[in-house]
Amino acid sequence: MAISANDVKTLRDRTNAPMMECKAALNEAGGDMDKAIDILRKKIKGLTAKFGAREMAEGRIATFVCTKDKVGAIVELRCETAPVAKADRFVALANELAEQVAVKNPATVDELLAQPSIKASGQTVQDRIHDVFNLVRENMKVHRFTRLEGSLGDYVHHTGTEGVLLQVEGNVADTQVLRDVCMHIVAINPVAATKDDVPKETLAKETEIAREQTMNDPKNKSKPANILDKIIEGKMKTWLAANVLLEQPFVKDDSKTVGQLLSGAGLKFVKFVRYKVGDIS
Repeated sequence: MAISANDVKTLRDRTNAPMMECKAALNEAGGDMDKAIDILRKKIKGLTAKFGAREMAEGRIATFVCTKDKVGAIVELRCETAPVAKADRFVALANELAEQVAVKNPATVDELLAQPSIKASGQTVQDRIHDVFNLVRENMKVHRFTRLEGSLGDYVHHTGTEGVLLQVEGNVADTQVLRDVCMHIVAINPVAATKDDVPKETLAKETEIAREQTMNDPKNKSKPANILDKIIEGKMKTWLAANVLLEQPFVKDDSKTVGQLLSGAGLKFVKFVRYKVGDIS
């Protein structure tokens, strides 16, 4: 059966596969479009398996928030090289995956990949990833995701390598406040949200460092124990202000803390999720 150029173009439009591979698949399928699509997808799966051993140290963070439904998600999509991480189709795929997670609430990455795509009828999420793989021919995978419900804000740095999903309680009259707090978290990278969230071993270590600094300072040699304790306490307050989100000076206006910014907007902090490409999760 003769394969027309229009048939090849139709198959390419439906699969994003190269023209020559579309023509070969149509010839193998005897002109049957659906069979040709299956042939291409099997071939792509074989290619992704072959590429699977390659290191994926680059990638993109994507977020999605639906204010109406009060759901949101943050996703890390990995790939091999920085140029692909910045490519429009890869960025669009990461954004689509974040929306998929928010809307369909998968429990695991495997469950996500098996879900019907919310963007393409008749395709799974894995099919959508294969479509982009077929264009860039570079291995990619969903590394992790988190989904939250409630009043949410989000922010992704312009490089796409860092992002935050923030959850608060209260009526959000100005979403810019949440975006600003998310931006602050990306920029300052707090160790924890509150003092109570700081691991006990971290507090113990920092307290010991403050104690050693105080005791080894010649200026403190003749000071009584109660004064030394206050100096150590002051050092810990300084450390907490630098490392605990709600006690940090707000990056856009250091006359107030992040906690004061949120409370002034009638909001109560609940949690945040910060992703950076390449971090061990």
